[in-house]
Amino acid sequence: MSEDVPLLPVRRLHNYVYCPRLFYLQWVEDIFVPNEDTVAGDAVHSKVDDPTRLKNEALTSEGGTLRSIALSSDVLRITGVIDLLEHDAEGNTRLVDYKKGSPVRSDSGEWEVKENDAIQLAAYALLLEETGISVSSASVYYAAIKRHVAVDLTEELRKRCKAFIAEALDVAKRGACPPPLDYSSRCLACSAYPVCLPWESKMWADECDNGNNNAPELRPPRPDGDHGEILIVQNNRAVVGIKGGEIQVRLEGELVARHPLHQLYAVYLYGPVQVSAQAMSALIEHSVPVSYFSSAGRFIGMAGGLPLSGVDARIGQYNMWSSPVKRLVLAAEIIKSKIHNQRVILMRNGSVPDSVLRELARLRDSCQKQLSLESLRGVEGAAAALYFSYFSTMLKDKMGFEFSSRNRRPPKDPVNALLSLGYSVLAKELSGIAYTVGLDPFLGFFHSPRYGRPALALDMMEEFRPLIVDSVVLTLINRGEVSLSDFTVTSRGTLLNDSGRRQFWRAWTRRLDTEITHPTFGYKMSYRRMMEVQMRQLWRFCRGESKTFYGFTTR
Repeated sequence: MSEDVPLLPVRRLHNYVYCPRLFYLQWVEDIFVPNEDTVAGDAVHSKVDDPTRLKNEALTSEGGTLRSIALSSDVLRITGVIDLLEHDAEGNTRLVDYKKGSPVRSDSGEWEVKENDAIQLAAYALLLEETGISVSSASVYYAAIKRHVAVDLTEELRKRCKAFIAEALDVAKRGACPPPLDYSSRCLACSAYPVCLPWESKMWADECDNGNNNAPELRPPRPDGDHGEILIVQNNRAVVGIKGGEIQVRLEGELVARHPLHQLYAVYLYGPVQVSAQAMSALIEHSVPVSYFSSAGRFIGMAGGLPLSGVDARIGQYNMWSSPVKRLVLAAEIIKSKIHNQRVILMRNGSVPDSVLRELARLRDSCQKQLSLESLRGVEGAAAALYFSYFSTMLKDKMGFEFSSRNRRPPKDPVNALLSLGYSVLAKELSGIAYTVGLDPFLGFFHSPRYGRPALALDMMEEFRPLIVDSVVLTLINRGEVSLSDFTVTSRGTLLNDSGRRQFWRAWTRRLDTEITHPTFGYKMSYRRMMEVQMRQLWRFCRGESKTFYGFTTR
């Protein structure tokens, strides 16, 4: 990280005192996950966020009130916005900060300001004093109890504030993410919990003692509003626009669909669908990715906002790619998990000789004994050939669907058309997740990087191929949700038509929303969230925060 660290926002100093890791994620990595508390906090601050219009210099001798005052100091190395400053005719200046929550109780039962809130007020006082304004009193207004709690701006508090500023700037300058808090209840109320993953991070770093009585029960790292809607538009004549906070789809001028912008998780467009500049701008601003597919279902690309900084992780990713040993360790774990999951799917749904299951188990267990990526690719290829040779045994009621072997580019039959579409969409999903967490989706460890190929996404999708894509294909066929009439056979291969894709997306969404138990942590989460957790684990592995990588497997 550059030695030229920018001025530290006082609100990030507030984060640092609460949790150094939260501070690093939000200021250095620019990761912010809104939740119910942060939204409510914004509502509380909205009353004082409208800056006072100044008609003359500062505060007059007759008194007055200023709101939303922006100050900064090159000497203190901090910058901030003060909520409220009141000045009376006697020359007293009162500093007020607004908070959503509650203060803490002292041993005597009196209300006390939280330490990070007191440090924040001390920082504001230091900024004001540098401009020549002496603060007579200070308080925090806690909306939960609807009252002010006074803060004594002692010299000791000012010294502690300056020490925290120096510590925070040093952490940012060193560019090393602090470890999670040690089983603190603070973590459970933190908006960054789904990204920080405190207990999971300890386990990945081999620091977690499963028998520790102080460790709280793990919970799924699911932020509020996790399950948004996916808008899929596949009519070439459709136009996507925005009006009054709603994304609207019109067909030849007629409104055919409308979705509140804040409820959208993603937008998928098939063929030459038109999107207005206003709609695209709003979608990007609200972090809703827009994915483009060809009319045949081939993933073309996606549009979205800027990724997280992720510099540490990407540098680690590039360094790992340069190390054949580290690449092999990661790739072996991924392929081992893939073969395990292929074997489980065959055991659950197919009619497979025990000898085949034993051979798949042998191939699985041999992954971490391979001495090169080439030999590991040989193991993966042998397992895939064996798996697909018995894939047809999992088709219960074929209804004209035949499968003899895996083929692609183009797929020659309906089953392969479904598999190809599913793998393409899964690669798109994981490309977006890699981009979101701050990794380079084009630099993989098992798959060689090639122009236009998201090699890392292809790596990370290996363990999910049988559990998500193959399961969706089996469900569609075995439940009779698709028929041969949902496919079009052309000289360029077999592809799904509009009705077929509609059925595919219904099954796909159901599968991603299906909750499963994490094999290590024991809690349940959706497949969609599981993919993000795996990518965030890799993010930590690349940064050097965990000693190894654990693939995802099912029982």
